[in-house]
Amino acid sequence: MKRRKERIDRGIKARSEDIFALTSYREMLYLLFPRAVPVVILLGLTPLLSPYWQEVLISTAVYALLAISWDMLICAGLVSLGQSLFYGIGSYIAGALNYYWHWSPLFTIPVATVGGGLLCTILLLPVLRLRGIYFAMVTLVLPLMFLRLVEATRILGGTEGLTGLTPFPGQLTALYVIQLGLLCALFGFRRIINSDYGLIVRGINDNDRAVMSAGLNIHWYKAQVLFLGASVGAFTGAFGTHLDMFAGMPGFALDYSIMPLAAAVVGGTGTFAGPMLGAFILVPLSEILRALGALRIVFYGLFLVIFVVALPEGIFHYLQRKYHQFERWVEVE
Repeated sequence: MKRRKERIDRGIKARSEDIFALTSYREMLYLLFPRAVPVVILLGLTPLLSPYWQEVLISTAVYALLAISWDMLICAGLVSLGQSLFYGIGSYIAGALNYYWHWSPLFTIPVATVGGGLLCTILLLPVLRLRGIYFAMVTLVLPLMFLRLVEATRILGGTEGLTGLTPFPGQLTALYVIQLGLLCALFGFRRIINSDYGLIVRGINDNDRAVMSAGLNIHWYKAQVLFLGASVGAFTGAFGTHLDMFAGMPGFALDYSIMPLAAAVVGGTGTFAGPMLGAFILVPLSEILRALGALRIVFYGLFLVIFVVALPEGIFHYLQRKYHQFERWVEVE
């Protein structure tokens, strides 16, 4: 007698999917629990950590935001290798406003967020018609071009950068700012992508020709998605500028492009929560392995390979499936 494994949705999920017919507090808690976990952990438990691990958590949240912005772009079929472009431009805008005009971080961060997103959108607007690796190559080259431009012209402080910028009042303030930004991006993007607007965006990724045949301007939608993703990346750059009290060429470093991509692959693309989860695994793991010295890269790469090979769909997709479904063996006739 042959048997196969069958996956079945839990009753609560079946009743709450799309129609939201909840009949008990147990069902409400079932839906609320996975959404409340990141809020409780980030806002309630992290302030209890030591100053060192608070600093690690701030860095983790920065990479998580960059990973979420990358995931937003991938929903529209825009494969980006230039998250450092968004970070660097946001960093320089906030740094210049604070260094030359002495604006407070209360104004530099919002202006750099919107202005950086708009500037990045304008820069990439001519290449939105490119697909796949061709768009990715342009996003990879642009940060390197800005590096050489700053180095050659010595604008915005040249290779020395802009120093002595206004810091946050304290580490705990910076921690809450980046955590609130992370939660807003997470739940905001998930809300957008699950709406009718998000259905069009996902349709562009799946079959852009079909969306075009429906009379929709896919390039306009791509520009909107690019603005949203770039704005989140520019926010992280503006935040990092006031956190480090410095804006310079390191803002265009490849680390801000590679780590978000790795976090999205490990966590699971297309979910926003997956890239965030991947960042909260990879960045602290890198700090834990720091004591191994040069062997850190070996073990870090080994862990990364294990994650990708064992769970190619991503950790979040696996956890989500286990939470919403149960498995049983059934007989096959």
